[in-house]
Amino acid sequence: MRILVTGGAGFIGSNFVRHVLATSDDEVVVLDKLTYAGNVANLQDLAGNPRYRFIHGDIADREVVADAVREVQAIVNFAAESHVDRSILDPTAFINTDVYGVYVLLEATRDAAIERFVHVSTDEVYGEIPIGSAAEDAPLRPRSPYSATKAGGEMLVYAYHVTYGLPTVVTRGSNTFGPYQYPEKLLPVVITEAFASRPVPVYGNGRQVRDWLFVEDHCSGIDLALRRGVLGEAYNVGGGNERFNIDLIHTILDLLDRPRSLVQFVPDRPGHDVRYSLDSAKLTALGWKPSRSFDDALATTVRWYVENEAWWRRLKDTPEYRRYFHSNYAEREAPATGR
Repeated sequence: MRILVTGGAGFIGSNFVRHVLATSDDEVVVLDKLTYAGNVANLQDLAGNPRYRFIHGDIADREVVADAVREVQAIVNFAAESHVDRSILDPTAFINTDVYGVYVLLEATRDAAIERFVHVSTDEVYGEIPIGSAAEDAPLRPRSPYSATKAGGEMLVYAYHVTYGLPTVVTRGSNTFGPYQYPEKLLPVVITEAFASRPVPVYGNGRQVRDWLFVEDHCSGIDLALRRGVLGEAYNVGGGNERFNIDLIHTILDLLDRPRSLVQFVPDRPGHDVRYSLDSAKLTALGWKPSRSFDDALATTVRWYVENEAWWRRLKDTPEYRRYFHSNYAEREAPATGR
């Protein structure tokens, strides 16, 4: 089939495009706005592939979307503003893309012969999980502007399934890492700052818990939900690798042979969720399981950033990135003390 992958020049989207082209005979059309986090260099190795085509456009643009959905049988929506810190600084773009953009896609789906619409969401819609793990029927309690807009997009997807019969599936992934992740998220920030022997900013005491999922395994889970998921259902995609942030950071410093004294504790961000945890039994029952051990995937990721310095250095040297990093870290009050 021909699949429209929105946000396909981003981190998970570009890895998903490679996954589909490598594991099936399907064709892929990528629609991407190319914001700061969308990068055509992420897809450079696919140039000339007859089963791949790129469209530069915004999912909030009705005309662009209407043209993009023609002659495709499935849509996988990765397009989103996706960074909590940026949503705290200014939620506007998140509402425009994560809610209104989803609405535009759903309206276009109503007018086209789409067999599957997969909306890629996040474990953050569940909010903080102090104990246990969230299954798909757990209440959605988002606690940041980012997670609230992702939950809003999800609710639209479900409503369009119930009201109009759209063939939708939702996936909720845990914290994803791997090659081509824009260097504002935790792992690439730690890797690239430590690689340059610069201070590594850590929120609060670093005792927040995240469930880590290698990007290739996340892509295989989304692909399985696309092909075998029950319409109208949601599927958790969790790595089963819960770690304290500070322990993960120490591991990365050790892999890079950098001193742990590079850690610089900074005041915690507002409303910071202490723990996320997913129950992925529903997707596992369809036959999914992670293919890489966490330690192996982390070492592979660190090595990729070391070997691809030109890729991330070009992004971190832009005025836009420097403004963001300064606003988010350097303008905070004096570093917090203690652990």
